[in-house]
Amino acid sequence: MRDFPGAYGLPCLILALALAACDQAPPPPAADPRPVRVVSVGERAESTIVTLTGTIQAQTEVNLGFRIDGRMVERLVNVGDRVEAGQVIARLDPTTEENSLRAARAALLAAEAQLVETHANYHRARELLRTGFGTRQRYDQAGQQLQTATSAVDSAEAQVNIAQNRLGYTVLVADAPGTVTARGAEPGEVVAPGRMIIRLARQEGLDGVFDVPPLVKDQAPPGVVVSVALTLDPNVSAQGRVREVSPSADPVTGTFRVRIGLSNPPPALRLGSTVTGRMEVTSGGGYTLPASALTRQGASPAVWVVDTASRSVALRPVEVLRHDPARVVVSSGLTRGDVVVTAGVQALRPGQKVRLLEAAQ
Repeated sequence: MRDFPGAYGLPCLILALALAACDQAPPPPAADPRPVRVVSVGERAESTIVTLTGTIQAQTEVNLGFRIDGRMVERLVNVGDRVEAGQVIARLDPTTEENSLRAARAALLAAEAQLVETHANYHRARELLRTGFGTRQRYDQAGQQLQTATSAVDSAEAQVNIAQNRLGYTVLVADAPGTVTARGAEPGEVVAPGRMIIRLARQEGLDGVFDVPPLVKDQAPPGVVVSVALTLDPNVSAQGRVREVSPSADPVTGTFRVRIGLSNPPPALRLGSTVTGRMEVTSGGGYTLPASALTRQGASPAVWVVDTASRSVALRPVEVLRHDPARVVVSSGLTRGDVVVTAGVQALRPGQKVRLLEAAQ
């Protein structure tokens, strides 16, 4: 049989084209837009509400202790008890102080007897000197002895008073009404002077105590009214004003201890209760955003801003005026109407397409 030129070339060309078509992989599908939650930047806020968590404490809390040392034989109150002014709190063993008082009284009796004798000798010496049967030296000696005896009586009387006071110090008495918040010694212990036996929260008023960041402290206006409410029951609340501000910051947290004096607090605001304080402070014309919107661009704070036309995100640096665990106030870097991502900021990259789940003021 006769071969024709190109009889085998056409099948080979078709096979080569088919193999080349098989080597070309299909293009990858486009990535789905990442769903994110966003918030729309609204008007600049001239003031904002700051919320802090604190506790209820007594305005005056004192440690009560004995003025002398001794063995405590009785403590009549415990933590949580309410006491009245003049109520007996605890007692020391009075045996030593009773013996000291008895010895002081005996010394006083002896000094008084000596005074009677020297007083009689003085009058006798003066009469003898007047009649010419005594000497001036004898009279002067009698006067000195009388003065010494008088001083001895005064000293003995002072020792009796000291012994009586020390015997009274064996009984610890509350000087004002209040509530026992802590105890420092148990019956049977030998206590030193001044050792805390109980801690008494006096009924002179209640404070809401908060640890305040320095920016909030500096921006709070003078005489600001603070609303203090129970965290578990916001219906139980009271109003108050700043009564005391710590002059130095806490070395660990960097916050300042602020005490809010409460006006007519309800009975449900008990000592140690966890409360929430709310006050309005000047924000300096910043934009308020959720704290979850804040991220970083290098060492600077930034937020992700959505381009509503292309539905892509870009990282924009901002200047933070103030922040707390719930909110952040941005002073520059944003304009009204910007759409800012508030959830999923750590998983974004510049230019990434997103799908908006929520857009709210």
